[in-house]
Amino acid sequence: MTKILVGSQNPVKINSVKEGFSNYFKNIEVIGVDVNSGVPDQPVNDEIFEGAKNRALELKKKDDLENLGGGFFVGIEGGITEINSKWHNFMVVYIIDDKGRTGLGTSSHFELPEIVAKKLLNGGELGPAMDELTGDSNIKQKGGAIGFFTKDVLNRKDLCVPGVITALIPFINEKLYFRE
Repeated sequence: MTKILVGSQNPVKINSVKEGFSNYFKNIEVIGVDVNSGVPDQPVNDEIFEGAKNRALELKKKDDLENLGGGFFVGIEGGITEINSKWHNFMVVYIIDDKGRTGLGTSSHFELPEIVAKKLLNGGELGPAMDELTGDSNIKQKGGAIGFFTKDVLNRKDLCVPGVITALIPFINEKLYFRE
């Protein structure tokens, strides 16, 4: 059995990792573990990459100290970045295996309306901003902003799974990426 630790208790992130890994690994156990990202609640630009990496590193450290038996440690961080003078949301997935090898992937990017982007740039976080905009609660553990903006054609898990898969590329092509 391959044990995969995910740096979050968010069911969307845990299920994204399950779905992504199950394409390549048959017998997996995915466990969510709260760890600190070391970045602001609403990461911007490079902070998104830093937060995902920090989560994976914290998981690996926790595994080393507590002997949790992890084979993979997955950090996922969502945030915003400016592209072509508009603000976009996306997720970064950083994976470390028990040998210390790494993989990095991202989700698709989607444009945020100016009203939401301004809230985030003024210290707000996407989840609460979307809760306010939609009148719903805890949207980040449901369909997320992408669910709202695509009229539920895509949801947050749909957005995240390709990031997990692309972060796995080095691990499923070991001879090309990891020369030992």
